Amino acid sequence: MKSLFRGALVAAILGGAGAASAQQLAPSPTLDAIRARGHLECGVHLGLPGFSFANDKGEWSGLDVDYCRALAAAVLGDATKVRFTPTSVQQRWPVLQSGQVDVLSRNTTITYSRNVTLGVNFQGINFYEGQTFIVRTASGAKKPSDLENASICVAAGSTEERMAADYFRERNLKVSIINFQKNDDAIAAYDAGRCDSYTAGLGALAGQRIKLKNPAEHTIMTETISNDPQGPVTRWGDERWQAIVRWVLNGVIAAEYLGVTSKNVDDMRANSKNAEIRRLLGADGGFGAMLGLPNDWMFNAIKQVGNYAESYERTVGKGSPLGLERGQNQLWTRGGLLFTPPFQ
Repeated sequence: MKSLFRGALVAAILGGAGAASAQQLAPSPTLDAIRARGHLECGVHLGLPGFSFANDKGEWSGLDVDYCRALAAAVLGDATKVRFTPTSVQQRWPVLQSGQVDVLSRNTTITYSRNVTLGVNFQGINFYEGQTFIVRTASGAKKPSDLENASICVAAGSTEERMAADYFRERNLKVSIINFQKNDDAIAAYDAGRCDSYTAGLGALAGQRIKLKNPAEHTIMTETISNDPQGPVTRWGDERWQAIVRWVLNGVIAAEYLGVTSKNVDDMRANSKNAEIRRLLGADGGFGAMLGLPNDWMFNAIKQVGNYAESYERTVGKGSPLGLERGQNQLWTRGGLLFTPPFQ
């Protein structure tokens, strides 16, 4: 009797799973609105080189900008069909919550309190960030603990100010923390020699260093004192849209892992015998249709924007002025933390 009951229960569960797999998600008001207006609305940083930065012609570039373009290519078939809304730290949440933007793609740290109190969901990690320090190379300081008795510029009331104070206090290291109302004021004070160091996220420091008077005279420490993963953000609700945002990010990471690039994507779709590559690129499986998208959704994203490695290298990596190593942002198979679930 127990075995019969167990068998019936397993059959019911598997039957339910099969039905769920065949059932599409509910319609997406966000996706419908994007298609109706003909472009994606993406919230980005006010201007952080390497992540989201507009030149004097109003042309946007950066790692977060590339993600928005990949999303537009997946949804609309055209990576150029996206408009960027610059947002400050204070503006970013209201702009997303109000529906002014469809997705927020700016260096925003994933935290518990933001997720559960702001009505937003983080859809994965596109950059593993961590707080560290920039110093004058001539100082000889190599790691945070070398900053004992140093003065450190930081934005007042920021998480960086609190984290730095905690770090040095817990280690009984004496420092002088000088705070400023704005990040721009703090980095300007450091550049003017009013303090020995400036602290911020690793990526932010790389973007700010290139704006210093003599960038080559400054070194960014590689040791970090915090864990600040960042990624695209959506509003609560509209599960189909959340799934699209999440799986486009997964898709560009999976493409790097599978060796699919903007240069070989045509050949891969036509000739690859790898089942996951064929599903990713729409040759088999109908994975795009499951989301209400064309089956070439990720083919378009990779073809027009590239995989994660291509984007990283040209925006913040060795092929960019920032020159950041991959570090934690390397694939998990190569010693990093960047990971994606399979396309199965």
